[in-house]
Amino acid sequence: MLVDIRPFRAIRYTEKAGSLKNLVTQPYDKINQDMQREYYEKSPYNYCRLILPMEENRYQAVHQRIYEWMSERILSKDEVPSVFVCCQEFKLNGKNYTRTGLIAALRLYSYSEGVVFPHETTYSAPKADRLNMLRTIQKDLEPVFLIYSDPEKLTVNFFDEITKEPPTIEVEDQLQVKHKMWQVSDPQKIRVLQKALEKKTMVITDGHHRYESALSYRDERRLQDECTEDAAFNFHMSYMVPVQDEGLVILPAHRLLRKFELTQPILNEMKNYFEISELQPSVEAVEKYLVHNKKEHAFCVYTGTKALGLRLTDEEKILQITNSSGNLPEVRLLDVVILRDVIFKSIMKLGELKIDEDILYERSTRVAMEKVASGEAKVAFLLNSINPEVIWRIAQKRQRLPEKSTDFYPKPVSGLVMMDIARGEKL
Repeated sequence: MLVDIRPFRAIRYTEKAGSLKNLVTQPYDKINQDMQREYYEKSPYNYCRLILPMEENRYQAVHQRIYEWMSERILSKDEVPSVFVCCQEFKLNGKNYTRTGLIAALRLYSYSEGVVFPHETTYSAPKADRLNMLRTIQKDLEPVFLIYSDPEKLTVNFFDEITKEPPTIEVEDQLQVKHKMWQVSDPQKIRVLQKALEKKTMVITDGHHRYESALSYRDERRLQDECTEDAAFNFHMSYMVPVQDEGLVILPAHRLLRKFELTQPILNEMKNYFEISELQPSVEAVEKYLVHNKKEHAFCVYTGTKALGLRLTDEEKILQITNSSGNLPEVRLLDVVILRDVIFKSIMKLGELKIDEDILYERSTRVAMEKVASGEAKVAFLLNSINPEVIWRIAQKRQRLPEKSTDFYPKPVSGLVMMDIARGEKL
């Protein structure tokens, strides 16, 4: 089965909406209450009012808002279908990065079709929320983020050529990430991209809930409407990046337990699997240990007063413990899986952990340790990040990692383009 990408008539802010820096936001699932208030204060047209509104009847509020903004020419739909080459320039740990990909309409494929693969477990509540939003507004407000392999550099060379020209859109977000977009409407150029991507497979890096909600919505619409192959609801706006891109950065997803403490019996049992070292309880010492042991299976544990380094001593013991999981050995030996299956489940005897109530996820070592020091959590388990190539390889073996295993950085900023999937819309 071939990958089908198509141009779409993007809905975008007009100059009447004001400066883009006051309109764009982080993705909806990265917006906390403080950020929500800040976004609302920035502009009456800020994109947060669409992806994460404060109103109780939020789906109807967004539907009404989009209608009004289109009527007032705050938002406008392009006359010509296009795809967009999209670039993020950012600095991380003192190093400059550039990541370049493509925003286009990607046909929705069920996972069983072997074209698009998930890499993480998903939750039912966010999927229900996004599905209700789709039903009400019939718009893709944010792209799904996917990776594909391009060793031949067919798309990379295309991006290099396009980005020699000045960008169509340029904005810097609150994280000092510069987002640039080049609009590509030439049918011949789009056909070159379509040909380059048609035999690829895609792995979702971010937006699993959006993608799975879109699949459910597509199936609903197929039962309700006369189904044609080019109906827009068969597609989802997607941001696609080559896995070989040097700017494809994954941050660690540290785990913070809110109710469970690290007792001496637990530590004693950990010694059966890990070499335990006492560290200075500082961010610098923890990060140094993780970097030094990046090629090992290693964690740091912080309790507020004490920091420990844990380095796995025997892979075979771990494989025996996790033998009944059904996962491949390559997956069972990932740090995030060892932490879940060996430390949390086998040693600490923890059951299902509920987000926010039992467990928190944090990308920053410093913030994670601060949350433990302040009492917001009792203990932090700090990890190294996973290589994108590993994610790519494992996903295509139909293996899923624990939820929140990866944090691709930076996220595509929200508010630059949206895609119409209303009745009668065709691609």
